[in-house]
Amino acid sequence: MEKRLKLAKNLLKDTGVIFISIDYNELAQLRLICDELFGEKNFIGILIWRKKEGGGQTDDYFVTEHEYILLYERTQSFKWIDETVPIEEAKFNKKDEEGKKFSAIKLAKWGSGARREDRPTMYFKIKAPDGKYVYPKAPDGSEGRWRVGKIKMNELIENNLIYWEKKNGVWIPYEKNHYSDADVKKIKERSILFELASTGDATNELTGIFGIKDVFQNPKPTDLIKFLITHTSNKDATILDFMAGSGTTGHAVLKVNKEDGGNRQFILCTNNENNICTDVCYPRIEKVIEGYKNPKGDTVERLGGNLKYFKTDFVDAEPTDKNKKRLTEQATEMLCIREGTFEQVLDKRNFKIFKNNSHYTGIIFDQLEISEFKKAIKDIKGKFSIYIFSLGDDTFDEEFEDIKQKVKLSPIPEAILRVYRRIFR
Repeated sequence: MEKRLKLAKNLLKDTGVIFISIDYNELAQLRLICDELFGEKNFIGILIWRKKEGGGQTDDYFVTEHEYILLYERTQSFKWIDETVPIEEAKFNKKDEEGKKFSAIKLAKWGSGARREDRPTMYFKIKAPDGKYVYPKAPDGSEGRWRVGKIKMNELIENNLIYWEKKNGVWIPYEKNHYSDADVKKIKERSILFELASTGDATNELTGIFGIKDVFQNPKPTDLIKFLITHTSNKDATILDFMAGSGTTGHAVLKVNKEDGGNRQFILCTNNENNICTDVCYPRIEKVIEGYKNPKGDTVERLGGNLKYFKTDFVDAEPTDKNKKRLTEQATEMLCIREGTFEQVLDKRNFKIFKNNSHYTGIIFDQLEISEFKKAIKDIKGKFSIYIFSLGDDTFDEEFEDIKQKVKLSPIPEAILRVYRRIFR
């Protein structure tokens, strides 16, 4: 686990977050490892997920129904995304001199900590409309304190943001809170997730997709992963799951994209133990992308998206023609992943061109073929990201000077170049 977490930290953006599901057996050890790797200050918190209902009669003392989810941020640039709802306009039931709606919030502190001795510096006088001075009163009638300090109070006074009401012969000040169409109320989530789906629901979901039971033991429900995604990622995020299991994370990403029009991408990694990837994970994602019929014969609407399946392997560094061919083929796929361009436009021996909806990718395997490549793209409209394999450290800026508005020269990752230079010498 420690090795995987070290890799995960390096892959995270500064605005990124990692969440790790764990049971109580390893919770303490995992917390220690994560505190060391990510830093205690980057610990966000622990969510408790109620993963099952009933059962558990074999437990020694009491039925364990929950697991834990640890959350750590890469840096403090990460932002948790709260659900928001519009504030009801009806609550802004007063109007100022300009006709703007506002609600009145009492300036005297209420509840706990409302006495003068709780914050002595926030006990001071302000002038009422009749020219007399008033002091804050605590709920029990004793000397109280204001909600704001002197500097903030003076700002409210100067900007005419205090509303006065006279009750029982006493002037009471309120802060004006003006209404705006953009005003929203944040709904804070709770740390105990007991209303989300359980592993039983997740099992039924898999049965509905494959039409058979016991496809995968203890799968995570998509609702749980959707909850985490919607609160921690923007619509263009890339979500990595390096313990992919049955593919719940990919399924959840596609669901969220369908719901909010997002363009999130996912990367699922697995060692394919017991053929979990080939028999469950990949077929599951393929089905939900294209749509399928459940065991009742009902059509489940397609979620859309696209899917690529890659197997990792080592490329031998011996300078043989076979190894050269393998490297160029596999490097091509990795660069296409990097650019998100999978539709092949041109397939030449020494260069290839791919595209997506927004741009093209050109990969040149022999720098002597640059002129031929430029001829090939002359009549293609659109922007190009270009990768050029070279035994040296050339940038090739001069060769593309005449079409620099059309192309962006991108450096090939050093890990690929290192092998390339060894076997192409």
